[in-house]
Parts: sequence; structure tokens; C-alpha cells
Amino acid sequence: MRQPLSRVKISAASIVLLALSVSAFGQTAQSPTSLQVPTAGAAQEDQTTRRLSIDDAVQLAMEQNLGIRIQRIDPQVQDMSVAQSRSFWTPNLTASSARSSASQPATSVVAPAYTNGQYAGGLGFNQILPWGANYSANLNASRLTTTSVSSTYSPLLQSGLNFNYTQPLVRNFRIDQIRQQYSLSKKVRDLSDIQLGAVVVQTIRQVKNAYWDLSYAINNLAAQRTSLELAQQSLHDNERRVEIGTMAPIDIVQAQAEVASNQQNVIVAEAQIKQAEDRLRALIFDPQTPNFWTMKLEPTDTAPFQEQQMDLDGAIRSALDKRSDLQQAKNSLQQSDINLKYYRNQILPDVNAQVNYGTIGVGGSQLSPADYAAIAAGIPQARNVISQRSYGSVLGDIFSNAYPQWSVGVQIGYPIGASTAEANLARTRLQYQEAQLQLKNLELQVVTQVRDAARNVQTNGQRVKSARAARELQEKKLEAEEKKMAAGMSSPFFVFQAQRDLSGARTVEIQAISDYNKSLVDFDAVQHVPLTGTGGTVVTAGTGAVQTGSSAIVRSGGD
Repeated sequence: MRQPLSRVKISAASIVLLALSVSAFGQTAQSPTSLQVPTAGAAQEDQTTRRLSIDDAVQLAMEQNLGIRIQRIDPQVQDMSVAQSRSFWTPNLTASSARSSASQPATSVVAPAYTNGQYAGGLGFNQILPWGANYSANLNASRLTTTSVSSTYSPLLQSGLNFNYTQPLVRNFRIDQIRQQYSLSKKVRDLSDIQLGAVVVQTIRQVKNAYWDLSYAINNLAAQRTSLELAQQSLHDNERRVEIGTMAPIDIVQAQAEVASNQQNVIVAEAQIKQAEDRLRALIFDPQTPNFWTMKLEPTDTAPFQEQQMDLDGAIRSALDKRSDLQQAKNSLQQSDINLKYYRNQILPDVNAQVNYGTIGVGGSQLSPADYAAIAAGIPQARNVISQRSYGSVLGDIFSNAYPQWSVGVQIGYPIGASTAEANLARTRLQYQEAQLQLKNLELQVVTQVRDAARNVQTNGQRVKSARAARELQEKKLEAEEKKMAAGMSSPFFVFQAQRDLSGARTVEIQAISDYNKSLVDFDAVQHVPLTGTGGTVVTAGTGAVQTGSSAIVRSGGD
């Protein structure tokens, strides 16, 4: 009777083990479920959840990203610089008014002491013209009263109109310092637009990559939780085996260690989600947004794997045409062209045509001649007003061109020996040659970067295929080990090893898909901006040239 009973016990134990093994194997095909593992954020049950597609994240970044908002101010600043440079051509109105008095002591018996009083005023208008010429127009008037016996008029009314025009004929004819600075300020304004576009593209790239990093972190947590569930199920199965006497109690320790290790992986994966959320929220939200730090971000787009064919030649052409660092370098060369044109003009002779025109008018109260004999004898005398002309008559003389005055001439100047302009020109030419070589070197770097980005896309695509095949094989391996375990042909160690291998394969596949999508983002971005650093610089030729004269214009902005 003992033998049949023993056989019944063995058969029952085998059925239980088989059922447990099938239950454990069934867990590999299940979708990841939530696992109650203590985390730092578990207590925040009332936190806000924001569901975001990748397009939503990009749109929020365009509206709220601090870097973009800061860079948008620079074009406005450069607009002010352009306006400042243009202000040198603004007409200038001047006005003056003065009153004076002077007393002189007697110098002889016929030149007694006298006092002069004067009031003078003027209105002027001057302007530097955009073609290098300058002009000035002045209307002045004065009223002089005196007690001098030698004076013919008291009061004496005088007024004059003067017009001066100077036109450079050689140096400063096609370009001068004002036109140089104005042209440079416009190039700097264009540069600010290029830099704004670069910041926008770089930010979009960062947002998309941060989005895929968060998606990877969430998928990785799901994979780690699945591995933990498998380990917990294996621990439970082994505990049952110990209860029925088909496994030694010491074998439970390995299963417990496997559960503890997977719990640690889940905790680390949850922390990675928080880090990825912080990186993404800093890119797409204004810090003043309510619940900025407590808001939970939930991506609605999953990282797809859709293998794409790379048009490398088209991407290279696009990069050579659109790359921000190349556009900045070309902008710097355009500024160098302006400097070369200016310094080449400054070594020419200084030839200026000058035209001066004026007219005057005189009026007031004309007095009778003084009797110097009576004055010498000390006899007082009164001087009568012979004629009188009002200030209106004086203005009439001016505007009727009664007493015109004019002159036309040419002024020539040329330095003897070496000049500062020649030194500036020589330096600028050398810097321009250097800048052209730097631009060619930068173009080579751009092509290399585009090729590297395309190669990364292809490499990551192959990684996804390889990782997917490895994960499928690890699933089959775990299935085989569980069946062997159920048949008594394997040990828990090999089952745990297969579970760890499958968990690692899942993580590698998730990471490869994330990297593939990020490499697609980088391949698109590298055609517009450098992915790292500045991509090289081209120094503007002529910016370090020596300026002479006290009226040099200080250039605002930067290259």
C-alpha cells in the first residue's frame, strides 16, 4: 500500500509544479502592470498630470522657453543700434541768444569814455547727408547800441544768411565712416535673426530629445516592473515547492535576492522618470507656471521605429545653405567686405568741393556826424537821427539778395608717407583671406557632421533590429528554461538568469528605439545648427583696425 500512496504523492506534486511553472511562464506575455513599490512621489496623490504629445511640447517651448524669449529681445536691441547709426543723418536745428555790455575808458579828448551794449541771436540748420555731403544754413541777427561818438549807427541792426555745402569727391564719396557703421549695424541686425533661428532649432531639438528620454524612462520602468513581477512569481512558486518538499529551503534565498535586486531597479527607474520630467519641464514651461515643479508629465506619443531612408546628398546641400554657423560666417564675411570697401576708400586723396553763399543786411538809426572840435572844447552836443531803417527792411535786404556773397573752391589733402588708412587696409586684407579659409574649413566640418548624423541614424536602426531579435530570443530562452524547470531538468538559477537576460534585452531594445528617434531629430537639426559647440567661427576682418580723429563713431553691437 505504501508504493501506490507514494506514487500518488509524487504525481500530485508534479501536477502542482507544472501548474506553477505555466503560471510563471504566462507572466512573460503580459503587459506591464502597476506595482506598489514605495517611491518618493507616491505621497503626491493630488499632483496635476499634463498629457503631452511631442507637437504640444514643441509648441509650449516656442511660447514659454526662457532661452527663446531672451533671444527674441536681441533683434529689438539691434533695431535700436540700426536706428542709432541712422541718426547721424538726422537734421540738427540750433538756436542761440546772447546779451552783452562793455564799457571803455576815455583814450583822448576826442575819444571820451563810452559803453557798448549788444543783443545777438541766431537760428541754424545743419545735416550730414547719406551720400557723404554736409551742409549748414545759419540766419543771425544783432542789435548794437553805443555811446561812442565815432559810431554812425545807434542802435545798429545787422542780419546775415549763410549757406555752406561740402561734397567729398574722392575719399568718403562712395562710403564714409557713417555709411560703414550703418551697413555694419544692418548686418549685425541680420545676424541676430540668424542667432534667434539657431536658438529656436536647438531648443526644438532639445525638447524632442527630452521628450523621447522621458518616454524611454517610462517604458524602462514598465520593463523593470515586469521583471520584478516575474521574480516575485518565481519566489512564490519556489516557496510552494519548499512547502511540498521538492526544493530545499536554502534555494529560497536566491529568489529573494532576485526580487530585492529588481525592486532596486524599479526605484532607480522611477527616479530616472523624475529627472527626465525636470529636464523637459525646464524646456517647455515658464517657471511661473502653477504647479511647475509638482506637475506630472505624461507623453502620449510612443517612440516608434519606422526605418527611414537618408538622402545624404540632399541633407549636405541643405546644411551648406541653411546651417546657422555658416550663415553667421557668411554674415561676417559680408561685414568684412564693407570694412574692405571703407578702408580701401580711405587711402584715396581727400578732395572736397566747397560752396559758400551768404547775404547781409544793415539797418538801424543813422546819426549825424560828430563835431570833434566841439567835443575837444568840451561843448556838449546832440546828435540827430538822419535816417532810420527797421529790422523788417534789414530782412528785406537779405531775402531780396541785395548784398550777395559767394565762393566756390576745391580743397585737397593727401598724407605724405605711410598712413593709418594704409595700415588698416593691409590688416583687413590679411584678415579677410584668413576668414575665407576659415569658412572653407567650417564647410568641411559641416559636411562631416551631417555624414556622422546620417551614419548614427543607420547605426541606431541596425541596433533596434538587433536588440529586437535579441529580446525575442531571450523570451524563447526563458520559456525553455521554465519548461525545463517544470520537468525537473533545470534549476532556479538558470530561470533567474534567463529572467535577468530578458529584462536586459528589453531595456536595450527600448533604449535603441529611443536613440533611433533621437538620431532622426539630430539628423534634421544638424542641417540647421551645429549639434555641439559653435561649429567654428569666422572673425570679421577690419574690426580691429585703428581709428583716427576725435569724431570716430563707436560701433554698437557685436559680430
